[in-house]
Amino acid sequence: MREVVVTGLGAVSPVGLDIAETWRAVLAGESGIGPITRFDPTGFDTRFAGEVKAFDPLDYMDRKLAHRSDRFTQFAVVAALQAVQDAQLTVNQENRDRVGVLIGSGIGGLESLSTAVTTLNARGPQRVSPLAVPMFIPDMASGQVSILLGAYGPNFATVSACSSSAHAIGEAAEMIRRGQADVMVAGGSEAPVVGVAVAAFNSMHALSVRNDCPATASRPFDATRDGFVIAEGAAVLILESAEWAARRGARVLARLAGYGSTADAYHITAPAVRGRGAAQAMRMAMEQARIAPQDVQYINAHGTGTDQNDKAETEAMKDVFGEHARRLAISSTKSMTGHSLGAAGAMESAFCILAMRDGILPPTMHLHQPDADCDLDYIPNEARRRAVSITMSNSFGFGGHNVSLLFATSD
Repeated sequence: MREVVVTGLGAVSPVGLDIAETWRAVLAGESGIGPITRFDPTGFDTRFAGEVKAFDPLDYMDRKLAHRSDRFTQFAVVAALQAVQDAQLTVNQENRDRVGVLIGSGIGGLESLSTAVTTLNARGPQRVSPLAVPMFIPDMASGQVSILLGAYGPNFATVSACSSSAHAIGEAAEMIRRGQADVMVAGGSEAPVVGVAVAAFNSMHALSVRNDCPATASRPFDATRDGFVIAEGAAVLILESAEWAARRGARVLARLAGYGSTADAYHITAPAVRGRGAAQAMRMAMEQARIAPQDVQYINAHGTGTDQNDKAETEAMKDVFGEHARRLAISSTKSMTGHSLGAAGAMESAFCILAMRDGILPPTMHLHQPDADCDLDYIPNEARRRAVSITMSNSFGFGGHNVSLLFATSD
């Protein structure tokens, strides 16, 4: 089986416009959550989110492309170009058929869809933009990145709610392993800070409503948590076969050692009892990597800050790791970035890789009153210096989609 390595990272997040600034802010425990500015949230139960600040698409692309692209596509393009630059990857006539793009999104261009519906209702069908469909379909981020890079390899989008970008990375790795591609530009993007999304999540009581203290509202594993904080952003990884990377002299950041993907087959939004599907995904990732549970040192948890999900994930980790669960270092970086839905898995995979590179583990912020049912080591409130060589990223989505990705150092 071909070995898959990671050679580049890119990100746009509520705490930074590139991967370096995002990582610095996360290690410092800085919150990217604040009052909503993308629309007027007056009358909403939740009036805050994790927005990407000071983002001007014209800083990265020409006016025509920006005008024809939804915000989620703009984020994906920027994160992908950053990752390609970080990997020092050149796509040319000689290799373009072996380079693919797989960018996932849970919702796609919701802002463009919402605008089109508003225009239809207010001004009639003749006024709906001919760009509406290519702006809101979820595969357009992957399509635009492929066009810009001139990548002729596999190209599509994964859509599995909050597991979308984790699925993208895992499936991209599988395409490399089976020889369908040598390089995959893989990740996810989301721009869901739109009125209809916030209203809908509010109606199902999924979002935090701590409007008096938005910066500390995301509280994974804390007894006072009251829901997740919706956020936007994108993250992209460059995956290559180890042989391809070696031939071009690429710097290797990590190996993608294992990928597990399962279904709960239980409920449209609630996790399976005791996190059964999540536990099986973690086991599958370790089986593919051929490692034992005690070899895993750090987990970037799905850790949304909702009551059921945090408990179910904790139970799943206890089930999988047994007594070793007490020795694991675990954190939820959503406590700072918020939950970027389909982009979260890629963002948190990047954090796992950077934790191994730098020997420092990001914290779970705002964890001051531990839940008795969430009693593992969640690295509360301060980053921890610790050398690690095997890390795991968990992503779980509405519909019962579970993904675990296992990363290891390259030596």
